Amino acid sequence: MVSINQLQNEIMRQLNIYTNDVQEKIIDTQEELGKEAVKELKSNSPKNTGDYRKGWRLKKEKDKVIVHNKTNYQLTHLLEKGHANRDGGRTPPQVHIAPVEERVVAEFISRVESDIQS
Repeated sequence: MVSINQLQNEIMRQLNIYTNDVQEKIIDTQEELGKEAVKELKSNSPKNTGDYRKGWRLKKEKDKVIVHNKTNYQLTHLLEKGHANRDGGRTPPQVHIAPVEERVVAEFISRVESDIQS
């Protein structure tokens, strides 16, 4: 049993335990969804020579998880948005990043909300 004088300390201790637990769950969720995004991008990306498709990586920095294309990062915007050609024509966009991003962000939000409530 906790005395009245120790109540504040006990409340703060319990809040710190809860906060650390939620932070660990969020970090695990970030890494798991990042790996899923890389796997999906490797399977859905345009394949000409295969270098672009194989270049998707997961990079962890402090409290962030970054999904990027290590080998052909210059192509991500050109393929996703389309671009002008030398002959004056236009290459149509090959949308492959936006659907993965939308799915992963929605999944992350729902998992974090459930982690906070549990």
